[in-house]
Amino acid sequence: MKNEVLTNLELEEDKDLNIRPKSLDEYIGQSEVKDNISVFIKSAKIRNEALDHILLYGPPGLGKTTLANIIANELGANFKTASGPSIEKSGDLAAILSTLEPNDVLFIDEIHRMPRYIEEILYPAMEDFCLDIIVGSEGASRSIKINLPPFTLIGATTRAGDLSSPLRDRFGIISKLKYYTEDELFLIAKRTSKVLNVSISDEAALEVAKRSRGTPRICNRLLKRIRDFALVYGKEEIDLDITNEALKRLKVDKIGLDDTDYNFLMSIIDKFNGGPVGIDAIANSIGEEISTIEDVYEPYLLQNGFLIRTSRGRVVTDKAYLHLGIEKDN
Repeated sequence: MKNEVLTNLELEEDKDLNIRPKSLDEYIGQSEVKDNISVFIKSAKIRNEALDHILLYGPPGLGKTTLANIIANELGANFKTASGPSIEKSGDLAAILSTLEPNDVLFIDEIHRMPRYIEEILYPAMEDFCLDIIVGSEGASRSIKINLPPFTLIGATTRAGDLSSPLRDRFGIISKLKYYTEDELFLIAKRTSKVLNVSISDEAALEVAKRSRGTPRICNRLLKRIRDFALVYGKEEIDLDITNEALKRLKVDKIGLDDTDYNFLMSIIDKFNGGPVGIDAIANSIGEEISTIEDVYEPYLLQNGFLIRTSRGRVVTDKAYLHLGIEKDN
């Protein structure tokens, strides 16, 4: 029984990995970014040199990690990963960089959260492929220079503005990932359903696309949960009825707003009379980190005109009141 459970878990993990496309041809959306990167990859191959360092930025869930992995696949290079917050000491960075082989791709997620003094150590590594670190205790310290093979650093961030100018300027390729269209998310839903070995009608796939907030990660997450409802209710195909029922149970409305979004907007309306209100006050009122609000909740609400930022703080719009079915106090 235990082996069967482990096998099922391994199969689910394999499916999760398979959801990610492996090549630029399979990668749906982000056409301009994809086309340009394809040219840069081909040029690097012709020159037989490492690809220039790349910065990918945009809201969470748009495929930055997936695209980085694809770039490594297209280059035929090893793909190594790290996270900005996990690199706390110069030794941490040295340990990562010293394992690189020629033309490897190093992916650093949340690169904006890397400490500034670590950034400064990274500059010569990116420019000159060398690492200057100081070892030893105070009074007996010495500098060591380590030569590195040519490599490609791909940094991913939801906050390009938080990167220091010297670091940002060392990226030869800077690409912004945008929210996906409903047509693109429709194609992603159809592709993911095949990977999950479940059939989905066009109407259901389009409904999932409409409620995915322009984000592939959300599209795939919703599709997995709808699949669960379909399996339990004995549906051979995910149709529009089971999709609507599942999304109703998940409390995801017609444009993708969920309980968290409603709580966020209602908090501003009920506690602060619709705004303007500062981000600190909002964070305290709903018990969320400021970074989570700015990176996860706000972008979609701002894009859809439910929220505006002013010099005095956040304000809920008339459009939001209408969507929530609340009469605005004058």
